[in-house]
Amino acid sequence: MSSTSIDDLLAFEEEAAPVGPQARPSRWRPVLRSLAWAAALVAVLLVGLRAVGLQVSLPVLIAGVLAVLAVRRVTALLAPPPPPPPARQAGAGEDDGSYNWGARDALRGAINQWERPLDWSANRTERFTEVVLPRIGELADERMRLKHGVTRESDPARARVLLGDRLWTFLETPPRRTPSPRDLAVIVAELESI
Repeated sequence: MSSTSIDDLLAFEEEAAPVGPQARPSRWRPVLRSLAWAAALVAVLLVGLRAVGLQVSLPVLIAGVLAVLAVRRVTALLAPPPPPPPARQAGAGEDDGSYNWGARDALRGAINQWERPLDWSANRTERFTEVVLPRIGELADERMRLKHGVTRESDPARARVLLGDRLWTFLETPPRRTPSPRDLAVIVAELESI
């Protein structure tokens, strides 16, 4: 039996910042890279213009190349983010508005987490008592903790009042038979009303 709460699943712990030479990137690396590109472009342009027979002042050529690289850098920084990847094709059942049960999604995964144990325990009361009942108890405790700040363990008297006698008895006394779907629907409705 797992006693993992929703908070444990959603907890976020930041990783420690790296220490040493990789702790922060150098500010000079992009500048040096840009200057290397500028020097290479100036050299190529100078050779190309001289090959064609044109004479251009070296400072003017350097200023022109740096201006072009600066404009390129600024436009790259101001460019909108790339578009999201194309949406997947609608599967069978999605066009007419019905749910596509064959699709892999989080909703189906969540349903399976309850559907399988409920199906396995349909004819085996001990399986229901060992697998499903603790999960329902965890849901009740988490719901009470979030809304009222108590659990069955921390304040049993207040929890009993919040749950009501029927739900309290169901959670604390293992049933002799597996509850019917109608009984489970009533229990879920009572859990939702906490």
